Amino acid sequence: MDGFLLIDKPIGLSSHDVVYQVKKKLHINKVGHTGTLDPFASGLLILCVGKATKLADLFSSLDKKYDGTIIFNKHYDSYDVTGKIVSEKEMELSEQTIKKVAQSMIGTYEQYPPMFSAIQINGQRLYDLARKGIEIDRPARTVHVYQFNLGKLNDEEIDFQTHVSKGTYIRSLAVDLAIKLDTYAALKTLRRTTIGNYEVKNAKSINDISIDDLITVNTYFKDYKTLALDDYMIRLVKNGIYLDERQIITDQPFIVVDKDEHMVAYYIVVEENKYKPAFIF
Repeated sequence: MDGFLLIDKPIGLSSHDVVYQVKKKLHINKVGHTGTLDPFASGLLILCVGKATKLADLFSSLDKKYDGTIIFNKHYDSYDVTGKIVSEKEMELSEQTIKKVAQSMIGTYEQYPPMFSAIQINGQRLYDLARKGIEIDRPARTVHVYQFNLGKLNDEEIDFQTHVSKGTYIRSLAVDLAIKLDTYAALKTLRRTTIGNYEVKNAKSINDISIDDLITVNTYFKDYKTLALDDYMIRLVKNGIYLDERQIITDQPFIVVDKDEHMVAYYIVVEENKYKPAFIF
């Protein structure tokens, strides 16, 4: 019962709502998500089940892909159409200009997260402050846009596909695009299609998901480098011992296996020639 589930989150549910419903449906006490997806958005949400909740960080650094629709000339406090309109502008935009500016955004830039986000500053969630009408300075984060393809402009709306690094807010991406065009913008729709190598086409709805859909931790780690140790060391590994150059020299995570090749622990690099167990099977 330890592993990962690929869920196609519907519009209208928070990531926590999905966790609650999956817990209830599958009668599992320990379930967590690997990264929030806004309630107004749909698409891929990866859940950790059982002891695998300790492995959520495996997915936090992965790139993501999204489809969506941007609406121009309106500024919403939430950066999407579920919020309140705070400014409007009448501006003629050409499809060619929008696409040219979007292509100029490919690469690395410093992005400011929206106030309506789950980021904590001084112990407070930004969205809690935003709901009280309080706006504070947010530190920028370095993000990378690998792809930002746009469709046809239709009545101040344009569809897009984007591929971005971890930590990128697509709502901020839309607003930043508009700033470069000297206007306003917000997300009308958003759908997450990919996290790393995992695709929404392989996900299940909450209604259709079953425990048979679980990607077990053994399956997840099957292609990782392994280190076989003797019975004495295996006992120490199960107690959480750190390993060093006496056992292995590598700069990559690895799996410790016993003499029968059973997976015992997942180790990560903490410094040169020093490794700690991040997960005991």
